[in-house]
Amino acid sequence: MQPASAKARESLNAAMARLADGDRSALEEIYRKTSAKLFGICLRILKDEKEAEDALQDVYITLWRRADRYDPSRASPISWLATFARNRAVDRLRVGKVRAGSVPEDEAAPVADKAPLAEDMMIDAERSARVHTCLEKLDEKPRDAIRTAFFEGRTYAQIAEAGGVPLGTMKSWVRRGLQKLKTCLERGE
Repeated sequence: MQPASAKARESLNAAMARLADGDRSALEEIYRKTSAKLFGICLRILKDEKEAEDALQDVYITLWRRADRYDPSRASPISWLATFARNRAVDRLRVGKVRAGSVPEDEAAPVADKAPLAEDMMIDAERSARVHTCLEKLDEKPRDAIRTAFFEGRTYAQIAEAGGVPLGTMKSWVRRGLQKLKTCLERGE
């Protein structure tokens, strides 16, 4: 199962490809999925709602003209578009189109996104899927004990008591299960 972020990225990549092929409806889809974030970037830099709206419009005009230049192997769609947004906002600062109350150009630094990078999220998702796949290959008792210990945060003593087995037996199940899990993960199965 793919995480929502991976699905969203794939959907946006597909829309970018359709836009590059001249599909006008793809531009609407991209706008719906990205405009809030891109507007936020423009507004943070320009500190003026009207100017931010104008900069955002420039972003989508540029996208319409340059969609064929997007390379998904070099950047995620939102990163590529965020760069457009930042550049358009900074351009508006440079040419003096911004009304009073704007920030100096040197304050128009790249906007920090607190969300993990798409690449990191994909790597984490792959690791998680690999762990779950390897867990499924374990025998039932060690698998259940490991899941309970690591995903529910219960102690070996609590798991042993709940399972009605001696503590030493529970520790052995977990230890042998973890050894098999490690071997599976190292092999990349």
